[in-house]
Amino acid sequence: MKNQKRYTVTAALPYANGPLHLGHIAGCYLPADIYVRYLKGKGNDAVFVCGSDEHGAAITLRAKKENTTPQHIVDTNHKIIKTAFEDFGIDFDVYHRTSSELHHETASEMFKEMHEKGAFIEQTTEQFYDEENKQFLADRYIVGTCPKCSYDGAYGDQCEKCGSTLSPTELINPTSTISGNSPILKETTHWFLPMNDHEKWLKEWIETGKLEGEQQHDPATWRKQVLGQCKSWIDNGLLPRSITRDLDWGIKVPVEGGDGKVLYVWFDAPIGYISATKKWAADNNKNWEDYWKNEETELVHFIGKDNIVFHAIIFPIILKSQGDYILPTNVPANEFLNLEGDKISTSRNWAVWLHEYLADFPNKEDELRYVLTAIAPETKDSEFTWKDYQLRVNSELVAIFGNFVNRSVVLTHKYYDGLVPALGTLSDYDKEVIAALTTTQEKVDDLLSKFKFRDAQTEAMNLARIGNKYLADTEPWKLIKTDEERVKTIMNIALQISNTLSIVFEPFLPKISEKLKRILNSNSTELAAGHQINKAELLFQKIEDEAIEAQVEKLKSTTVQQSNPKAKPMKDEITFDEFTKMDIRVGTILTAEKHPDADKLLKMTVDTGIDVRTVVSGIAAHYKPEDIIGTQVSVLINLAPRKIRGIESQGMILMAENNEGSLAFVSPEKAIDNGGEVR
Repeated sequence: MKNQKRYTVTAALPYANGPLHLGHIAGCYLPADIYVRYLKGKGNDAVFVCGSDEHGAAITLRAKKENTTPQHIVDTNHKIIKTAFEDFGIDFDVYHRTSSELHHETASEMFKEMHEKGAFIEQTTEQFYDEENKQFLADRYIVGTCPKCSYDGAYGDQCEKCGSTLSPTELINPTSTISGNSPILKETTHWFLPMNDHEKWLKEWIETGKLEGEQQHDPATWRKQVLGQCKSWIDNGLLPRSITRDLDWGIKVPVEGGDGKVLYVWFDAPIGYISATKKWAADNNKNWEDYWKNEETELVHFIGKDNIVFHAIIFPIILKSQGDYILPTNVPANEFLNLEGDKISTSRNWAVWLHEYLADFPNKEDELRYVLTAIAPETKDSEFTWKDYQLRVNSELVAIFGNFVNRSVVLTHKYYDGLVPALGTLSDYDKEVIAALTTTQEKVDDLLSKFKFRDAQTEAMNLARIGNKYLADTEPWKLIKTDEERVKTIMNIALQISNTLSIVFEPFLPKISEKLKRILNSNSTELAAGHQINKAELLFQKIEDEAIEAQVEKLKSTTVQQSNPKAKPMKDEITFDEFTKMDIRVGTILTAEKHPDADKLLKMTVDTGIDVRTVVSGIAAHYKPEDIIGTQVSVLINLAPRKIRGIESQGMILMAENNEGSLAFVSPEKAIDNGGEVR
């Protein structure tokens, strides 16, 4: 086939800490599957790579909480995730796992090669340490207040409210999730990726698509949110990033001095694409290097927006630093999918789990594929509702697509015993409809090549709409009595439309397309006159109200119920003794001013009744300094002091936050002497 190309297509490794929900599918895996099916349908050599991401602190946290081992957690979830993908029809060429021996070898070898080339720097830094448990804290073991949006549940690596990528030392009032204590800073040595050394070439590559003067990709085909986030990071200045962690679960650092340390999960996980390709190549008598080191190969990463920086900045730096690898030609990241008016929340069980959908709606994989593609969050967040799902299935798949095909096949059997009639004289209308067969395929292909899957599916469905209108306008069931030759032409064209639908919908609805090809008894692009087709079968069935009502009720009943559904979930349970360790006093704000180096921070002096101390708090977006002088507040006074942007903060002022993120002081309802205890 002409213009055959080679592609390596990756889909973000799902984290083996729980099952898949519809947000995962819509945000990454379904568009990736559609794209690969399109590529292979055009005869291209494409390998579709994925696997379970099985390292990192979150898995060890869950294992501690459930009193089990990290290996048990990942083994259980790997099986659930892999089975759900298979049952849903996401057709990976290889689905691997990062706990495998091959992956450990691959990641270790890549680290050693880069280490020998001087790609890393070693730095001794102060990192948070839990004195009670005598261990350094991985990023996810630390929570605190986000310095950018003031959310008080931000993790040490990311704020899940505003999406900002963070480092633990940026958090305001950090707390260990293991002990609940304020961690101390303690020296430790790690290997860092000096991202700042790569700013120049990264900026040119991101903005112009050129790498060392050669055109490597077309930035016009990259999504705006991807380019925007990358440019923002680069313009703000890249910093060295630690790629090792003090943990015992993960890939051991394979060089001298690496005892007690593992590769940071965001270094090791993307390398999982490479180890998975190695596994696939070994099983299929291929050379894996053709798919990662050949400049003729196109590398495409499908991800959600929270992974943009890792795939469009950090992983390209790793690949280029190693020296032999190609860089991605596109990173088509999607935005987020919301659910029934709220954000998907795994902690509250506000989610539609893929494996549960497959059990509740057997043989309706393609119906879900259609709906999720129709609402794909390609450029902005979108929303799934069960009513919309029902409407799209019934009014589009059943009433338009299925109805047209069924009428075409039934009438052909009724009039011509299932034999495709020959074309007769064509009217202008006939020619217009026939031309739509070609133009639809061209439009769909063009849109798929540009990662516009939602628009491509719309074009495919428009062909079914054209077919329905054509039958309604020509009314062959009436003409059969007066102009049988005309009916032959009409039915031939209707069957050609049905055949083209089986082709253009193949990337989107693979099982339905296969069923339609079976009905038409065809795998060719055109049905010849005299060709025998099979009996009609319904492609789709209506979704009844009862099924939708059951799903809505299930969602509500299995969700952790809250009087305020937007309230954050309860934190881990503590003992009364742990609570009594907190010394909270009423204090009065004496002075307040903006922090000289941080727009969102206020520097205050507070009379706690015991002393007058300095407290730094991220409340500048909510209060003007002059408005809060004299206000009585609640202050946690036995919190270990820490420097926040150069100023030592000697406590924490307690704040209440509403659904919209607005903050308010927790103050006594009447005047209390400074130093009064809150208990």
